[in-house]
Amino acid sequence: LQAPAGGGAGLLSTHRGRQCGAMTSAATARTDRPWGHFEDLREETDYKIKLIVVRPDHRLSLQRHRRRNEHRVVASGRADVEVGERSLQLGPGESVDVPRLAWHRLGNSGSEDLVLLELQMGEYFGEDDIERRADDYGRAAPAP
Repeated sequence: LQAPAGGGAGLLSTHRGRQCGAMTSAATARTDRPWGHFEDLREETDYKIKLIVVRPDHRLSLQRHRRRNEHRVVASGRADVEVGERSLQLGPGESVDVPRLAWHRLGNSGSEDLVLLELQMGEYFGEDDIERRADDYGRAAPAP
């Protein structure tokens, strides 16, 4: 990050040779879901960064994406993670990679909110790139 002369206001960063304005909390929009919420922190043509908060005793859909990979890092709480046939629990500072087309699920069996950062990499980051196999909230498409 480069601070302009005269202080830290208006911080700018450089990404692959182009100048990008720093995101602020006012620029993020919170999207509520039955399991908690997420905020889109930054989106560029080749990546998107999200803050995800999962409430205790909730979990996201068993899902996969056709057009992106994900890297998730736990900030606080405990994450129950399924990726393919693997199941693991992650704590603060630990991370997991979710390859494109891998079935995966994220849950929180703890007593406090799970907070994590998700880095999406690929060609498209829309919420409609979610194929659900199972969902606790009735959002999975019926089998053909």
